[in-house]
Amino acid sequence: MTTENEISERSEKNPVMKLLRATACFALAAQLMATPLALGSDSDAETKAATGGGAAAASDLVLKTMQTELARATAGLAKSDPAPYFLSYTVYDQNVTILAGAYGSLLTDTAVQRRHADVTMRVGSAALDNTHGQARASGMSSGSLPFGEDQDAIAHVLWELTDREYKRAAPTFLNVKTNTAVRAEEEDKSPDFSKETPVQHTGEALTVPAFDKTGWEGEIRRLSGEFRKYPDVYFASVVLQVQSANQRMVNSEGTAITSPSNSTRLVMEAQTRAEDGMDLLRVETFQAPSAAGLPSEKELSAKIEKMALDLNALRKAPVAEPYDGPALLSGRAAAVFFHEVLGHRLEGHRQKDEDEGQTFTKKVGQEVLPKFLSVTDDPTLQEVGGMKLAGTYGYDSEGVPARRVEVIKDGVLKSFLMSRMPIKGFEQSNGHGRNQPGLMPTGRQGNLIVTSTQSVSEKDLRQKLIDEVKKQNKPYGLYFDDIQGGFTLTTRSLPQAFQVLPVIVYKVYPDGRPDELVRGVDIVGTPLAALTRIMATGDQQHVFNGVCGAESGSVPVSAVAPAMLFSEMEVQKRAHEHERPPLLPAPGFEDKTLKADTGRSSSSGAEVKQ
Repeated sequence: MTTENEISERSEKNPVMKLLRATACFALAAQLMATPLALGSDSDAETKAATGGGAAAASDLVLKTMQTELARATAGLAKSDPAPYFLSYTVYDQNVTILAGAYGSLLTDTAVQRRHADVTMRVGSAALDNTHGQARASGMSSGSLPFGEDQDAIAHVLWELTDREYKRAAPTFLNVKTNTAVRAEEEDKSPDFSKETPVQHTGEALTVPAFDKTGWEGEIRRLSGEFRKYPDVYFASVVLQVQSANQRMVNSEGTAITSPSNSTRLVMEAQTRAEDGMDLLRVETFQAPSAAGLPSEKELSAKIEKMALDLNALRKAPVAEPYDGPALLSGRAAAVFFHEVLGHRLEGHRQKDEDEGQTFTKKVGQEVLPKFLSVTDDPTLQEVGGMKLAGTYGYDSEGVPARRVEVIKDGVLKSFLMSRMPIKGFEQSNGHGRNQPGLMPTGRQGNLIVTSTQSVSEKDLRQKLIDEVKKQNKPYGLYFDDIQGGFTLTTRSLPQAFQVLPVIVYKVYPDGRPDELVRGVDIVGTPLAALTRIMATGDQQHVFNGVCGAESGSVPVSAVAPAMLFSEMEVQKRAHEHERPPLLPAPGFEDKTLKADTGRSSSSGAEVKQ
C-alpha cells in the first residue's frame, strides 16, 4: 500500500493523512519498488564482523574503488576550512524481477538493474556538525552510479558527489553554528554523532537462488485468473518481486561492509466497492528468501477464494457506528497497534527533537505498560513460527551490527531504538539506524516483538471479552480480525494520536447472537491512555510484515504480538468517497445480471397484483 511517498493513493483522500507524512505503515503491492535494500540478513553479524574480509573483498573492484576514492577525498578535504571529520560511501546494487498479473494475463514482466550511491559527510565535530537539528538532510548527497566494474567511471561519479556534498555541508555547518549561538539553549545537549567501533565484514559473495521465471509467469496468470470467478471484485492483482541485492559501505573510521541479500515477496490484492461508495480492500502478503519458500499454488488459490468471500461479505455489511468499549484485537491487529502506538515513540531521534511529542523521553525506569508485557526489537531474528520476518538485517544503514534491544521489561521502559544520533542517557547506537537510499538514517524499528506473562487461550480471551461487555453493560464488544495498516502522529504541532485501519471487524454480542461483520471503522486514540487498557493476551504470537514510512524513508518492518483484550477502545467512522460501483456488470456476467433483474421485476409485479 505504500508508494514512494509512503502513503497510498487511496489513503490520500483522508484529510488527516494529508497533514503528516511522518509515520505510516502498510502492506500492499505498491510497496514493492519502494522497498529499500537492507544491509544483509545475517543473524550472526557480530561474529562474522570479527573475522574480517576474505577473497571476495580482494576481488571486489567496486569496493576497492570506493576505498581508494574515500582515502583520496578524506586526505584532500582535511585541508579545507571547515573540514569534514567523517565521510562515508554506500553503494546499492539491485537486480529485481517483477511479474504482475491481473485476470489471467501479465501486466508487467520486467527485470530492473540499478546502482545507487550515497555520500554522507559531517563537517565540524561530533559535538556539533552540519546535521544538527533541522539541517540533518545536509549530510547526504546521492546519485546513480555506473554499472559494471569500470573503476574510472565509478571514481569519477563518487568524486563529483563528494564535491557536491562538501559544498552543501560546509555552508550549512556555518549556519548551524550561528543559529546555535543565537537561539535558546537546547534541553538535550548530546553530541550530533556517536563514536562506534569500525566493522570489517567483506567476505561474502552474492549468490542468486534459482528462479523458474517461465514457471512463475504461468502461476501468476493462473492465480490472477482466479479472481475472474467473482463479479464483485472490481480490481485484483498478483505481484511477485524477486530481488538479489548487494550493499557496500566504507567510511573514514575504517568500516568496510559488504552485505549481499536475496528476498522474494508475493502480494495478492483485491478490491470492491459498496453501494454507498466505500472502497473495500483485502491483501495477502508472503515473503521468503527465494521463490521456493513461498506457499504452494493450491494454498494461494485458497487464500484468493477467502479474499473474495470476505469482500462479498463486506459489501453487504452495515457501516459501523462510533464506539467506545471493550475490544479484542487479533494478534496481527495487535502487532500493528504496538508498531504504531508504541514503536514509533521509542525511536531514539524522537527523544531529542524538540518538535516531537517526546511521549516517553523522561519515562525511562517507569512503568509504561501493564507489568505482564515486555517489548523487544530484534533485527537478528529471522522468523517466528515458521514465518519469515521482513525487518531482519545484519547491519544497520550506518554500518553498526544489528542488536536485540530490550526496550520494555515487565512494563518498565528500559531503552530506545538508537542510531548514531546520541540522546541524553543513551550515547551509543544499538544497530537501529535505518534508511532508504538517498535519505539520512534515523533510529527505526526492525522486528518489534511483544511478549506476555498473562496469557490465556484465544477461546478464553473471547469469553473474557464477553464478560467485560456484560460488566460494562455495553450492547456489544468489537473483535478486530485483520488490518491493512495504520499511521501515527508524533509531532507537537498535531494531536499525539494514532489511527489503525482494520479490514475485518465484528460486533460480538453478549447474549449469544452470532457475530456481526461491520465495515468502515478505524481504531483511534492517544498512546498513554490506550496502552494502559490492556487486560490480557492470547497465547499465540502472530506476525505482521509491511513497509514503514518515516523521516528516513520506507523500510521493511515486522511486528509480532499475541491477541489482546482491551477494557476500552475507541473507533470512528472511516472517511470515504461516494463514487458508485461499476455501472455495467463484469465481462462474462451479463446474462446472470439480466436474469437477476428479471426475477426482481417479476416478483415486484406479483406483489402489486395481490
